[in-house]
Amino acid sequence: MDHVQGRIFRDFTIPGVSPAERSAIYVAMIKTLAHLHSLNVQSLQLEGYGRGAGYCKRQVSTWTEQYRAAAHQDIPAMNQLSDWLMKNLPDNDNEENLIHGDYKLDNIVFHPTECRVLAILDWELSTIGHPLSDLAHLSLFYFWPRTVPKINQNSYFQENIGIPSIEELISIYCRCRGIDSILPNWNFFLALAYFKMAGIAQGIYSRYLLGNNASENSFLFAKIVQPLAETGLQLSKRTFSTTSPQIDTSQQLFVQSKTGQEVLARVKHFMKQHILPAEKEVIEFYIQNENSVDRWKKPLVIDKLKEMAKAEGLWNLFLPAVSGLSQVDYALIAEETGKCFFAPDVFNCQAPDTGNMEVLHLYGSKEQKQQWLEPLLQGNIASCFCMSEPSVASSDATNIECSIQRDGDSYVINGKKWWSSGAGNPKCTIAIVLGRTKNASAARYKQHSMVLVPINTPGVEIIRPLSVFGYMDNFHGGHFEIHFNQVRVPATNLILGEGRGFEIAQGRLGPGRIHHCMRIVGVAEHALQIMCERATQRVSFKKKLFSHEVVAHWIAESRIAIEKIRLLTLKAAHSIDTLGSAGAKKEIAMIKVAAPRTVCKIIDRAIQVCGGAGVSQDYPLANMYALTRTLRLADGPDEVHLSAIAAMELRDQAGGIRSKM
Repeated sequence: MDHVQGRIFRDFTIPGVSPAERSAIYVAMIKTLAHLHSLNVQSLQLEGYGRGAGYCKRQVSTWTEQYRAAAHQDIPAMNQLSDWLMKNLPDNDNEENLIHGDYKLDNIVFHPTECRVLAILDWELSTIGHPLSDLAHLSLFYFWPRTVPKINQNSYFQENIGIPSIEELISIYCRCRGIDSILPNWNFFLALAYFKMAGIAQGIYSRYLLGNNASENSFLFAKIVQPLAETGLQLSKRTFSTTSPQIDTSQQLFVQSKTGQEVLARVKHFMKQHILPAEKEVIEFYIQNENSVDRWKKPLVIDKLKEMAKAEGLWNLFLPAVSGLSQVDYALIAEETGKCFFAPDVFNCQAPDTGNMEVLHLYGSKEQKQQWLEPLLQGNIASCFCMSEPSVASSDATNIECSIQRDGDSYVINGKKWWSSGAGNPKCTIAIVLGRTKNASAARYKQHSMVLVPINTPGVEIIRPLSVFGYMDNFHGGHFEIHFNQVRVPATNLILGEGRGFEIAQGRLGPGRIHHCMRIVGVAEHALQIMCERATQRVSFKKKLFSHEVVAHWIAESRIAIEKIRLLTLKAAHSIDTLGSAGAKKEIAMIKVAAPRTVCKIIDRAIQVCGGAGVSQDYPLANMYALTRTLRLADGPDEVHLSAIAAMELRDQAGGIRSKM
């Protein structure tokens, strides 16, 4: 036995490393397990190391006895799980491999700088037995119930980009061992793993009752025995496919997680069953209240739909830390919600609240999260974002003049903002304001800060709503000019710190931009649907519109264009998942230019096919065009993004150019 210098990761989510390194660590771990299980017991002269065949039956019997000896109360789920396991033993309970018994991330020593396994620790439970018991033990946290406190992890697996899916780990394991990726009795081994974990928890609590466990938190283990057993029972009844399902081309290139696929299917069903049937009622409400005092309110049906979506768990899907979805997962969901103008709001995934929640989640203090993030996540309040100003060219964000100055225990805000989206929403309670803090010696991009300003603070004056191509955009709470006159807020309302405004803005705008883009892919799909329906229904010059070559070409070009921007958006989402927002800057900028331009063209074609009806209230196309056209300005105009893309491309090409010279 040798002393080994290396890294041990106590937190299974491996914080502090890049997504790529996190993925490589997990791959190294599963490959090492496959290698361990491939060792020849006879050649290692370990035939007598265990008790031979019948490992699974012995495990069920042993852990049942240990649990019953330690039980402090009757837990039906444990009894049911024990009975099920004994009645469903694998037919191949004669496999004899060297197994570790407690194979997991924190029992592995990794190379100090490389994603390579140097040693495996804690062999006390090792024996000769069935290898899938090790694999199931390693897989426990992929199915960990959210009602049970996390062990050795600060967040859930699916909230951490780079951790391979369970299907990917199994695929690597089977490939390395040279076995079929369809694992027999996989549900048995997962159920057994949870039965053992529940038994361990019961044992810890039993020792606590006897005064033999010094840990101050030992009493908490009494509360997790039942939910762990119930999870084991649920897994025992599931039919598992340990191979990836067949999906469409986009999803094959940019693979959704299993959770992402399930949520997308549920969102599609919810859209079809509840949201689309309510569209007419919502539109009529806004037409009737267009010029009334209620024009900024939302119809009651929206609140009912929100309650239904929340009850079904289709809520805050945009935020990985809450939903467990990747950006690729959510991009495809955002496309679906983009097919109806109020759908994002039903799922609490509407701008600008999504971006503001992202800011508070990533950069807010504990108190800021408690006061503002939690109510936003619950949908109890709404927010607005105040960045652009009427007096300066806001496309160059360093021009922002709004003043945020420290005065004792407060900050005082003075300035004018406009295009503050959502400020008309009756629920709008808080604004995030970007302004200049007094630090002339700081670098150009270190002179601005963000601060939380409650809308009812004295000195906050909502001046007027701004129309978009004549539309007030009532549903989204409008776009307002707001003045801040000697507005005083506590110093604790500053987000992250002075001079960190642009840093926050980049973190906020990265995912938000691709969410906008994917939603308008859904808009484009809706526009193309309208175009095709009209082209097959109307006749001009004695033939259907689609029979005119120009219309047929518009339909074909629109389909091609949609596929292109979808793939480019998914590439940007994948880049954020794997490289982070900073590493995906180029892809984000490209889709921010390409998507609105492309969708505007598709909507324009649909309007042409519909004729005069296309610009009337009988079709949503005019409103769709107005909202999509604004995205060529929102979050930075095309020209700013094009300049950034050119600069990044020249930088990327520089090495090749120098080598040719």
